[in-house]
Amino acid sequence: MDDVELYREQILRHVSPHITGRFAGYQSSYTREVKVGQPLLILVYLTAALGRMVGGLLRMRGPSRSFKDLKKGPEYLVTPVRLRDDLGQVYEVEMHGHLPQSAMHRGDLVQFTTQHQKDPKLPVKLMQVVNLTTMQPLTPRIPTRWSHLGPALLLQAFLGVVVVSLVLTVLAL
Repeated sequence: MDDVELYREQILRHVSPHITGRFAGYQSSYTREVKVGQPLLILVYLTAALGRMVGGLLRMRGPSRSFKDLKKGPEYLVTPVRLRDDLGQVYEVEMHGHLPQSAMHRGDLVQFTTQHQKDPKLPVKLMQVVNLTTMQPLTPRIPTRWSHLGPALLLQAFLGVVVVSLVLTVLAL
């Protein structure tokens, strides 16, 4: 048996939505992709195509992205964060997105508000941090499906919905 195995620190999973303790540090970050639902994406893409056609008639050129690019979804940063409570037990929480580097320093007293993830194998997700040392509330920010689609595509989709509504109204008369 390895010496490393004998002295390996046990990482616990917390069940309460609030964890209070000392910030022990960040672990290595990696990226994870946000899934974009196919039916939603197809609807937005088709209505945006109608909007682009109307814009083309009016000589307005908007950015067009391929369906394949949109289907991929945005990536966000996942950083495992460790916290040590008063009893010396270590807890690991996943932080999705970014916080300023100066937000927490090793040894700061912090309170994490967490939420369980869909996959029970994953640690709880960090929703909000209150650095009790500096009394600063912090919330990690991640990209959303809507920010991935972008305002231009959503405006084109809105224009496409207006065009379809007008056509259906005229046909109903």
